Amino acid sequence: MNLHVLGCSGAIAAGCKTTAFLLDDDVLIDAGTGVGDLALEALARVDHILISHSHLDHVLSIGLLADSVMRLRKAQNRPAIQVRALPQTLAALREHIFNGVIWPDFTRLPSAENPVLELLPIAIGDVLDLAGKRIEVLSAQHTVPAVGFAVDGGSAGWWVYTGDTGPNPALWRRLKDMQVAHLVIETAFSDEERQLARISRHLCPTALGNELAQLSGSVDVHITHIKPGEMEAVMAEIGKLGTPHRMQALVAGQVMNL
Repeated sequence: MNLHVLGCSGAIAAGCKTTAFLLDDDVLIDAGTGVGDLALEALARVDHILISHSHLDHVLSIGLLADSVMRLRKAQNRPAIQVRALPQTLAALREHIFNGVIWPDFTRLPSAENPVLELLPIAIGDVLDLAGKRIEVLSAQHTVPAVGFAVDGGSAGWWVYTGDTGPNPALWRRLKDMQVAHLVIETAFSDEERQLARISRHLCPTALGNELAQLSGSVDVHITHIKPGEMEAVMAEIGKLGTPHRMQALVAGQVMNL
């Protein structure tokens, strides 16, 4: 399996795309603006979308992707794209996006019988089998109901994505029983904005250090969700943590082999 980082920024600017990961060529994990860099044929190969939470930077491209591929997938007689998220997240998508005001309801287009999107609920602890890929739903602590995801890489270990989260003891309890090969974890703010990080249930470098102290061994840790223009400052603070883990900023276009 290959994991392609389409976007990993906390907001947009030139060269900065919001969160989206493509697992092989058929599973999207979050659907931020980075999805827009895929060619039409690649977009049409996406059969599954996993959403961590309802915030716009993680869901923006779901409706746009549906609009782009609807005709092509219909011509190819492809089934509906399965969008999986917490029930609260699905409810937010129905009420606030696929409502005919912000965007057409692609769960009923081109027809109610054969829509381009199908919304399916998940729960923390679920283990999904998507085209032979085993993916576990992890807990997250954010301002809206949220989850993370872990992809089973077999003997190579797990690729873990925390989603947007503040301090989350339940996550580390679960990861103690996993062989973590790659940890993608957010650090949305610098320590200068630690109060904002706390209120918005994100991490800053000091909070990140406290979280990583609960992860044993030495793991490849990839920092995501840094705001445009703040990469250097945030990574400098992270560099002073003294953690045994191998720390690096996640980069759009990066490919991880699982």
